Amino acid sequence: MVLKKSIWLASVVIACGAVQANEAKTIYVQGGWGENTAGSAVLGATLPWENWSLSLGSGSLRGQWDAYAGIWSSQLEDASRRNIWVIGFGPSLRWRGSEGQSPWFGEVGTSLHLSSRMYRSGNVDFSTRYNFASHIGVGRNFGVNRQHEISLRLQHTSNASIKRPNPGQNFVLFRYAHKF
Repeated sequence: MVLKKSIWLASVVIACGAVQANEAKTIYVQGGWGENTAGSAVLGATLPWENWSLSLGSGSLRGQWDAYAGIWSSQLEDASRRNIWVIGFGPSLRWRGSEGQSPWFGEVGTSLHLSSRMYRSGNVDFSTRYNFASHIGVGRNFGVNRQHEISLRLQHTSNASIKRPNPGQNFVLFRYAHKF
């Protein structure tokens, strides 16, 4: 429910005013684990929305596109492993305190996610190859020009009840990004 509200909030904020943004383009690697002995490894890139930000409280909210490709690994009921390829694309909103100057940030976003085949893990079976991957996270930039970034994210992937069953998969993910 919290992620659905976050997606709704993201949609409302996207429709709001425009001023200069300064988030950087990045490439990243991301990996983590999920329920039912699932694993995820992803390579991706972020592209900031040019000329868009919104003052929010003591900070600044900015948007970016996130595109990725990777692999999910899961353990089946017979203890064998199964891998599927995934690709995704979608928007994220990032808030930084200190009028956007803080190295720390919070993030929320969603993406349309397509897999090479139906995902299975333990006794959990997805009913669609297309799903929505929604996340919340916290992170920090560091380095001389803040060119490095690390973040911790919680991600839920499901088909948003488009088709049953819709068990969903939750992941805890670590991301390292580098500005280019």
